[in-house]
Amino acid sequence: MLTKSSISHFYCNMAKYTEDDIKSLDWKEHIRMRPGMYIGKLGNGKSADDGIYILLKEAMDNSVDEFVMGHGNEITVDIDDEGRVEVRDFGRGIPLGKLMDCAAKINTGAKYDSEAFKKSVGLNGVGIKAVHELSGFF
Repeated sequence: MLTKSSISHFYCNMAKYTEDDIKSLDWKEHIRMRPGMYIGKLGNGKSADDGIYILLKEAMDNSVDEFVMGHGNEITVDIDDEGRVEVRDFGRGIPLGKLMDCAAKINTGAKYDSEAFKKSVGLNGVGIKAVHELSGFF
């Protein structure tokens, strides 16, 4: 049972909370430090709810978007002997001049108000950026 004295004892033993405790992280640091906010639990793929499958889904969503809109006639997913996965859609691809922005700048992409993406599985913003930041190979 909680009493006023037990609550008071609890709070008296807590660490101090000051302005020095407040941090602003770069978005890349945030994804790496708190991956659960983006992909659920980490894991290595042995469990069906491991985040690695969310990362794979993000890459595949982009391929599905291209395919559904008639850009490309094939999607391939290959897994090599080391467990690396390659997703390829043979679609338009990201215009090279904006490739780094789309893969490495949060909230950057063409799915906000562009005519280029009338229908979209992926809604843009963090998906492929999370894949980029949480992958050992991208």
